[in-house]
Amino acid sequence: MKYILISLSALFLFTACSSKKYFEPEDVSSKIELNKESMPSSIVSMNKIGATLEDGEIINEKGISSFKLPEGFSFLNVSSDGKVIATNRINKILIGDKERVTKDVVVAASLKDNKLALVYSNDTLELIDINTNKTLFKDYQPISLANDTRITNPYFMGNLILFPTLNGKIIIVSALNNEVVKNISVDPDKEFNNIISLNVIESSQTLIVASPNKIVSISPKEVISKDYEVRDLIVKNDDIYLATIDGQIIKLNANLAEIAKKKYKYAKIHALAYSNSLYAVESQGFLINLNQDLSDDNIYKFSFDNEERMIAIGNKIYFDSKYITLP
Repeated sequence: MKYILISLSALFLFTACSSKKYFEPEDVSSKIELNKESMPSSIVSMNKIGATLEDGEIINEKGISSFKLPEGFSFLNVSSDGKVIATNRINKILIGDKERVTKDVVVAASLKDNKLALVYSNDTLELIDINTNKTLFKDYQPISLANDTRITNPYFMGNLILFPTLNGKIIIVSALNNEVVKNISVDPDKEFNNIISLNVIESSQTLIVASPNKIVSISPKEVISKDYEVRDLIVKNDDIYLATIDGQIIKLNANLAEIAKKKYKYAKIHALAYSNSLYAVESQGFLINLNQDLSDDNIYKFSFDNEERMIAIGNKIYFDSKYITLP
């Protein structure tokens, strides 16, 4: 009886493993040069716009830094005048070379002129005048018990300050009187619902906001929302490119109308990147390159460990202690 049970268990495990489906493209091209370059050390933490390496160097839109953060600090953002903002995830933030003590753990921050906008791990929002150390605005949002790691920083937009909360909202504060002018619920009902992406399409002054489950377009005329299981999202000029958990890559306009769509069966997209065209990194070791309207693609072999941390910034893809520059 014992051997029968062992055999049945082995059969069950084999059947379960063999039933897993993986992305297996029929046509894989080798006509691309992907020269892997080394970084000083591996990625240990990251957010939507940058990452921290094990040795304290950071990655952001300017590439790999020539300086190192103090031990225990992680990159959050860059101020409007170029100072790096980092957190020790205990009771301090770093702005340039100056440390500031905080009352709680800071998970997102932005600084413009003398105004420092903070989001704490308990979903408290605060706006501070760093010259006087005076709190200009403070708001206590309900605590979010579970968050997607892709936490987005506050955003300064003209005379407005946009606070992305951990419970699926955007709190819009006037920079003139430091009062709330609008409260937008992006995704209040799901378990993982913090804001993971916040972009502006300048030509139409449209704000594009995403949670893991929803995309919202906020323009001077209207607010439009659509449900998607978001894996990654980038905004390029007037276009929105979206990768979903079920292997779709979708092009949207500012009104969230679908302009084009491509489905890759069983694909698990890690990240989207843009050089002269769109790229998607797939977990089984493939790089999908699509033209602007998604009507044509090329798929290349791209070896990496899908257990490694990966971030795409501009035309570069960083993973573990290596990176590539997309053609």
